Amino acid sequence: MYDFIIVGGGIVGLSTGVSLYERFPDAKVLVLEKEKELANHQTGHNSGVIHSGIYYKPGSFKAKFAREGSQSMTAFCQKYDIEHDICGKVIVATKQEELSLLDNLFERGQQNQLAIRKIGVEELKEIEPHVNGLAAIHVPMAGIVNYKQVSEKFADLIRENGGEIKKGFEVKDVRETDEGVVIETQKETFKTKWMINCGGLQSDRVAKMTGYNPDLKIVPFRGEYFKLKPEKRNLVKHLIYPVPNPNFPFLGVHFTRMIGGEVDAGPNAVLSFKREGYKKTDFNLKDFSEVMGYGGFWKLASKYMKEGMEEMVRSFSKARFVKSLQELIPEITEDDLVPGPSGVRAQALKSDGGLVDDFHVIVGKRSVHVCNAPSPAATASIEIGKSIVARIPELEKKMVISNA
Repeated sequence: MYDFIIVGGGIVGLSTGVSLYERFPDAKVLVLEKEKELANHQTGHNSGVIHSGIYYKPGSFKAKFAREGSQSMTAFCQKYDIEHDICGKVIVATKQEELSLLDNLFERGQQNQLAIRKIGVEELKEIEPHVNGLAAIHVPMAGIVNYKQVSEKFADLIRENGGEIKKGFEVKDVRETDEGVVIETQKETFKTKWMINCGGLQSDRVAKMTGYNPDLKIVPFRGEYFKLKPEKRNLVKHLIYPVPNPNFPFLGVHFTRMIGGEVDAGPNAVLSFKREGYKKTDFNLKDFSEVMGYGGFWKLASKYMKEGMEEMVRSFSKARFVKSLQELIPEITEDDLVPGPSGVRAQALKSDGGLVDDFHVIVGKRSVHVCNAPSPAATASIEIGKSIVARIPELEKKMVISNA
């Protein structure tokens, strides 16, 4: 019998394991990961940005956890000598009609207690000489890191505290009672006093197995990137973002320096026909049928039809993709880009067609389910882990920690 079983070996699940040991050093903890390696999906396929929290609604978990998480993630990397770079970023208005949106975003950043600055063309050119813009917000606390390396350190800390991590164990069924939880995998059955579901792209399904039917479904959106050729990386000094379209829930194509020197350009955002589908040709009948049969998806699609079609065209047309990039850096050409990686965003969507904007956690009898944790979850992972542990109701009163 375990004290805690964490379903999902991504950065949020592993961070939660570290937080459990910080609060309960004698706990018996198991992490179950269905893949053969940890941090294989959202964590291992993201842009590696340490976000500031500027975009998120003041007072939301995303705003709070991103702001605090950027600090705790930086401190964690410093403590364990994980390579990172607090390089800062600029959010650039390239059109006259974007200036009011930039002002609104700046005000939101101030409400989120961020030390940001509005800058003009001259200072923007000093920071990013090749960028075209009328004005910008400078976000000095943004940075970059390899979140897979962070996840590996989290895993090391769990093992050092006596925790177990089992890879290649896919959860097939969950039975929850007032006393504990029984978790069946394709290989073995486990018993635990508490289960914490950090299943990412599969989190809603694990919640349903446990007996909870949240009014949401994970709808996967694939983000496709190009990379700048090595001889063109000098065009990007830091992180360069456009002003986001307030009517479309993604940030738009941008330029991201990576740990190791590469520069990613993108992403677009298109519906994936497989929850873990990183290629255009990836298809899973169950995943596809679930989305196509979900009324919430069609309500979303009708609302954002124009933007969605533009994203699809950009997915299949490099010229259109480059045209979007040229709004920020006009001298970029098709020849400067080579195909890059893709990632899948596990976006929770409600039945009324509304996107779940904030991190969403369901607390059960003996389980906690993280059912919406897309970006900036990696940045916020340490804070999310602490929050999850705190949300296990009256933990100290209800259970006695086993001796490992």
